Amino acid sequence: MRENTPGQSGIKPMSERQARYFLASLGAAIGLAVWAPRAAFSIDGGFEGHARDLSVVFVDLPLILLGGALVPLLSWSLAIRRVPPWAAAVAAMAALALGAWGLTEWWTPRQHPDPGYDIPGM
Repeated sequence: MRENTPGQSGIKPMSERQARYFLASLGAAIGLAVWAPRAAFSIDGGFEGHARDLSVVFVDLPLILLGGALVPLLSWSLAIRRVPPWAAAVAAMAALALGAWGLTEWWTPRQHPDPGYDIPGM
């Protein structure tokens, strides 16, 4: 393992800045791609808009985009100090993949109408 001084990662500052922008945009785009199909029912609301919940747009979407942009940036920033740039990029991609997987496992907005629609005898 090579020794890096703080602020010196072995790549040019402009390339490092471009890598950060790329990782942040990629993270936000993946967050949006994970969010959109899961939030579609809450935005549409199902039958006559009964189950509409716009908090997925005003609360969940900004948090998911922010998290998607920050997770790869933070892992890149932590890894670039200790490992070569290609390994830092791999660490950022792995963190982004784990973040997207965690989001799909944890965040589940309403997907179906209320169970009251299926009451027998009514």
